[in-house]
Amino acid sequence: MSDLKGPLRGIHVLDLSRVLAGPYATMALGELGARVIKVEHVLEGDETRSWGPPFAAGESAYYLGVNRNKESIALDLTRPQAQEIVRRLAIDWADVVVENFRPGNLDRFNLPLSALRDAQPRLITASVRGYPLGDDRAGYDFVIQGAGGLMSVTGPEEGDSYKVGVAAADLFTSSFLLSGVLAALYERTRTGFGQHLSVSLFESQVAMLANVASSYLLTGNRPRRYGNAHPSMAPYEDLRTKDGRITVGVGNDRQFLSLARSLHHEEWIQDPRFRTNPDRVAHRSELKEAIEAALADKTQQEALSELTQSGIPCGPIRSVDEVFAGPEVAQAGTVVHMRHPLIEDLPQVRLPWRYSRTPAEPHLPPPLHGQHTRRILRELGMSEDEIRQALATGYASAAPVGQDDEA
Repeated sequence: MSDLKGPLRGIHVLDLSRVLAGPYATMALGELGARVIKVEHVLEGDETRSWGPPFAAGESAYYLGVNRNKESIALDLTRPQAQEIVRRLAIDWADVVVENFRPGNLDRFNLPLSALRDAQPRLITASVRGYPLGDDRAGYDFVIQGAGGLMSVTGPEEGDSYKVGVAAADLFTSSFLLSGVLAALYERTRTGFGQHLSVSLFESQVAMLANVASSYLLTGNRPRRYGNAHPSMAPYEDLRTKDGRITVGVGNDRQFLSLARSLHHEEWIQDPRFRTNPDRVAHRSELKEAIEAALADKTQQEALSELTQSGIPCGPIRSVDEVFAGPEVAQAGTVVHMRHPLIEDLPQVRLPWRYSRTPAEPHLPPPLHGQHTRRILRELGMSEDEIRQALATGYASAAPVGQDDEA
């Protein structure tokens, strides 16, 4: 792993997390150049290994999508020998430990984070929780989207609330976890000391309500759903053309002037209903009707071409397959292809950092369950006889010979 080139090269991360919020953040740390060792359950591994279909060569697409840039060691943390391996990795090797066990579980495994930091004061520990400190309920994305207010503002104006189509609460939390770890690493360069970081799905979800939360706190009015429209800007929604719908986002009066001129309706500029953004928000229905009437004889492509030339933010509503066939993905090099032990050509979505000097690149395919167990145990100084004993007694497991230690 000495050939890692990203800005975090030389940083070691011990990943005790599972599912999405923790693993996505540790995958990102790996993409930034850290070496990441993922500790998995000795038998089942990460739960997402079984979340499918779809599967490729027995590996779930869900797991494959959030676990590259890692090495996998499979341990039974109920066993003292496995606990000692984790303790040694945390104290002697790691800069950062990330975990998302239910509160108290690491204590039952004789691995309290405070004791690890006492033994290694430079260690940064990070915990992902479902709810704020003191509330030990398990957190699941769908439940948090509902409990944290996101579902109440997602969906059509009338009818049921909807969850976001991806695990937004988990991914929000992952982003806060990543930035928190990076800040702790920077602070350590000044003081020499690590610290503990705690983030919860609930708090992350509430923080990401952003302008919706701010509007409620200032007015006391319960936010409502607007479908694809924006509560504070207009037009900022999907609009019908001759052969389908497009998205249009007008963020200021200058852009609305350009929109009116592009559609040959400069009279809108002087219309008291549309003169300023608050006017347009108050009369959003009339404005939408007027714009769609102007777009009725234009195809999607014609409308997008004309609006784009006038500097109006707009775009198509694409399906996922259309996104990956589109020009932006090719231009950005978003999809990279990796050689996996069981999958000759594994496509992966590259994370969006583009550094000028220290490239952040995918470097390891998602590991097989226990793929690196033998290698990591050797690095800890265990002999081949001791490794065979560990596997035979079941406190560790490894991928089959021929599939293990593949990088």
